[in-house]
Amino acid sequence: MLIDLHTHTCYGHGSNTVFEMFQAGKKQGLSVHGFSEHSPRPHGYDYTNEYRDHLNKHFQNYIDEVTEIKQKNLETKVLLALELDWFEDEPDFMQECAEKYPYDYLIAGIHFIKKWGFDDQASHWKNLLTKEKHAYYSAYYKTMIKMAESKLFHIVAHPDLIKIFSKESFEPWIKENKHLAEDALLACKENGLCMEVSSAGLRKPCQEIYPCRTLMEIAEDIAIPLTFGSDGHCVHTIAKDLPKLHGYAKEYGFTEQHYFEKKKLLTAALSYA
Repeated sequence: MLIDLHTHTCYGHGSNTVFEMFQAGKKQGLSVHGFSEHSPRPHGYDYTNEYRDHLNKHFQNYIDEVTEIKQKNLETKVLLALELDWFEDEPDFMQECAEKYPYDYLIAGIHFIKKWGFDDQASHWKNLLTKEKHAYYSAYYKTMIKMAESKLFHIVAHPDLIKIFSKESFEPWIKENKHLAEDALLACKENGLCMEVSSAGLRKPCQEIYPCRTLMEIAEDIAIPLTFGSDGHCVHTIAKDLPKLHGYAKEYGFTEQHYFEKKKLLTAALSYA
């Protein structure tokens, strides 16, 4: 089975409609297509190129269109999901988002440290001191533990996204502070979360798979279940590099992939050597 659990649409900041993304996934041979549009966000959690109003205006369209395709399609299993931003100080907002619709699963997207969207602009990282970067890396893995303990989520997305603009600094740091990531991923496993292996990093400034090899070593040691996703925001990136991701996981002894339907964990064999 070819499974992509992390895909977006034009109702967030993607480029293509739900139907176009579905057709593109079908063309790529997806057996399971998980639609996981970004969640709404409270004001104060902002991006430079803000798409909040557009998302809020069309969010019901996203729900309705995915639900329609899910009900009509018989060949590809279509799943309705949400990439819910983790806001450490907004538990009620997150709970409301999580419960509003009958999602098959919720992906935890950690994009903010307090109210700073750390994946917004490379320029935000340019003048940071090394010790400041290290402090943000630590904060990222500490808040991941709190995310896992909230029990809202099923998948932790791109579990080293914090490296996006500072791989050269993150790489030595994570090797020396492996225990922090291990504590975070162990908390995820203990609270029923899978870890996502994502091709999105290959298309970002860090130019490597999420997660890096240090985190894959941890994943192997603790045997956390894996999901796979492209984080595709257009028809050209859906299912992108899934064979490479499967091969990467197999290097660490993984033979299975997972997905959720009606919040129930399901298992399938990896498709590629």
